[in-house]
Amino acid sequence: MKKLFFFLFLLLNGSFLSAQEIFQKNRAIILTDIEADPDDTQSLVRLLLYSNEIDIKGIVATTSCWLKDSVHPESIHKILNAYAEVQPNLKLHNSQFPDAQSLADVVEMGLPVYGMLGVGEGQDSKGSKLIIDTLEEEDERPLWISVWGGSNTLAQALFKIRNTKTEDEQKLLISKLRVYAISDQDDSGIWIRNNFPDLFYVVSPGDDYSNATWNGMMTIIENIDNSKISNSWIAENIQQAHGPLGTSYPDVAWGIEGDTPAFLSLIPNGLNFPEHPNWGGWGGRYEFYKPFFSGRKKGNSGVPFEVERRKIWTNAEDKYSPYLANDYGRSVRLDTTAFKGDKVSLWRWRDDFQNDFAARMDWCTKRYSEANHAPVILLKHKAQLTVASGEKLTLDAFDSYDPDGDHLSFFWFDYPEAGTYKNPIEIEGTQNAHLAHINAPRVKEETSFHVILKVTDKGTPALCSYKRIVVTVKP
Repeated sequence: MKKLFFFLFLLLNGSFLSAQEIFQKNRAIILTDIEADPDDTQSLVRLLLYSNEIDIKGIVATTSCWLKDSVHPESIHKILNAYAEVQPNLKLHNSQFPDAQSLADVVEMGLPVYGMLGVGEGQDSKGSKLIIDTLEEEDERPLWISVWGGSNTLAQALFKIRNTKTEDEQKLLISKLRVYAISDQDDSGIWIRNNFPDLFYVVSPGDDYSNATWNGMMTIIENIDNSKISNSWIAENIQQAHGPLGTSYPDVAWGIEGDTPAFLSLIPNGLNFPEHPNWGGWGGRYEFYKPFFSGRKKGNSGVPFEVERRKIWTNAEDKYSPYLANDYGRSVRLDTTAFKGDKVSLWRWRDDFQNDFAARMDWCTKRYSEANHAPVILLKHKAQLTVASGEKLTLDAFDSYDPDGDHLSFFWFDYPEAGTYKNPIEIEGTQNAHLAHINAPRVKEETSFHVILKVTDKGTPALCSYKRIVVTVKP
């Protein structure tokens, strides 16, 4: 009855949800070389705090170039034991948090061998079998493989599919796969891409991690505030006084949460659309092309660097100028500093997703009334619009609200890189009201542009939600 009432409320208030906006959890299987670097454990802690919004179908302990001959499922279970202690309190904030045992039941292992040594006849593992079994479920949702280390467990699953399934069965199963790999951490990644040219694959290839988009997670940027990835911020907001899950979050050894970008875009926050990597989101932005890295540095992982034979979803540049809080007059002002690069497409959202992480860590120990929760954005119109060349349009999020009763701040901005119309779109008047007025560009052929609404509350920590409005302009 409550769901029916809410639906009627939306209709009566002119707020509509398009089919694309209807919440549907993304399915994911995690491949992690946990114990190769503390950052896998860090990322696992964060992942579990979003297990109410991501359908975790498996967590598989694997090898990598940094951990070649052992796997450590016991380290996964250790973090799940900590999660079990806080899960009852997490459910006070959202009823969809799964019980720890259901997650423990889908912890598996890949083979304790390096790369392609674990791919071929007789190289099946419980981890590779889990991937195939999950793909064969009667579920129309794509299956995301979030690769935090080596990818040979996925490679073996694909090898088995190719050698045991009909051509039609292969096409169907592979069409449901989506891969986001944190670079290449064994020699099976390039083998997968070469042998399965139709597989949806997001990666910054090679082992020169300094050139990888995901490195924006930890990159120190001059002329901006980097404090939310500092050790002191982590200690105060994550590790200390936040229960056993926070206590389980290890100190940074090499870099903070290098694996987290592999699942950030699966979080349904209104900005992320993982089926469209070129649209950009918390996990970065990627375009579909065959990369050519002339003069690129070689890392020290020992993973061979090979020329890509096919197009992949890979590094894409964003140009970004931050908006700063303004003490007098309009509440925000545009900074004079501009940034450009592929890592920019990820770190531009960093304060937002770090605040969100900190708030969820609060959920581990605090009652609902003591913690903060993200705003709810309701539009007066659809999130996908079609207009004529030069037409005026008004966007409106008047009905948005905060579940904790906090004050809301609105901010509208265009995202030129996400659409086919690459010139800036001006928000007329002010960008920080619930209304936004825009003149569609005059065009001679069909094009599109993206406007992002970010709504931020004034709770502690300040949390934001987004809406992405995709506007198609017809001549």
